[in-house]
Amino acid sequence: MTTIQYYFAPQSPWTYLGHLRFWDIARQHGARIEVLPVDLGGKVFPVSGGQPLGKRAPQRQAYRLVELQRFAEHLHAPLNLQPKYFPVAGDDAARLIVAVEMHDGADAAMHATDAVLRAVWVEERNIADENTLATLLRERELPARRLEDAHSQAVQERYETNTGRAIDAGVFGAPSYVIDGEIFWGQDRLDFVERKL
Repeated sequence: MTTIQYYFAPQSPWTYLGHLRFWDIARQHGARIEVLPVDLGGKVFPVSGGQPLGKRAPQRQAYRLVELQRFAEHLHAPLNLQPKYFPVAGDDAARLIVAVEMHDGADAAMHATDAVLRAVWVEERNIADENTLATLLRERELPARRLEDAHSQAVQERYETNTGRAIDAGVFGAPSYVIDGEIFWGQDRLDFVERKL
């Protein structure tokens, strides 16, 4: 069985646009997904040359909105281009996804990731707020105690390990899909992911 390392930031619009398509492709090809949320802005960008959105040149920021609109329309995906709670810190949501993966498995973590991504880009909810995260768990019928688990040392260590693995693999943006050491960066590379599988 092929394993795909799925590196992402839970507040990334590009991760949102590719998440369900990627999951479907993996299932169609019988691939196993390693769900690996990472600290993109805090740790991956500083070593890979990436810039947080607010520090990018105005031209890049403007073009990002054009591309998001294009892809949202092309994919028939609901998307608020400038949601109320963005930029937003993703660390708490990332640790929650890690906790779900550790206790409930990859499929449950993929469901939790979908909930978090939709919360930001469709529902305009604040994923940095614990009450929002608790509500998302309840809505996806995931154990409420995962919120407490997300604060554990084991989860923090796994989150740091995920981030270190991303850096070691050469990941520099989200989402990134790694198959047999080969990186596919961005939801617009999912056709190549499928060909690789």
